[in-house]
Amino acid sequence: MAQIVDIPKLEQLVGQSLEPGPWLKVEQNDINQFADLTRDHQFIHVDTEAAKQTPFGGTIAHGFLSLSLLTYLTEAIILAPPNVTMAMNYGFDKVRFLKPVRTGSEIRAVATLAAVTDKGDNRLLLTHNISVEIKGEEKPALVCEWLSLFFTAP
Repeated sequence: MAQIVDIPKLEQLVGQSLEPGPWLKVEQNDINQFADLTRDHQFIHVDTEAAKQTPFGGTIAHGFLSLSLLTYLTEAIILAPPNVTMAMNYGFDKVRFLKPVRTGSEIRAVATLAAVTDKGDNRLLLTHNISVEIKGEEKPALVCEWLSLFFTAP
């Protein structure tokens, strides 16, 4: 569940880093299930023997798997206004996949509230800058700007 913060406080928190989320281990089974759902069975993701011959030395998660895990990775750390009746994924800006997530790696999200925009009609758009860290690596797996639209009770 997102951290509920009143709107004036949200505006004060723009530009501040939030506490990192929990670590999540990305297993081969996760990658295989994602490959099945998306019908993306490229060998670098699902063929452990062939992937050993690549510069990665083994299978890696799909970039879109890492991106789709943001819902879980950020659920306890992102901010939201009070009295939310509904929230929607509004989209992403500037998504970049910087480093592959090797099978068995642990990842977590680090977020900064980047913007709070009143969209009128009891709607508030929050932009979070997100970085997905890989445990033991300097470079993150991905960085993005994630936009979430919150509908609030009047």
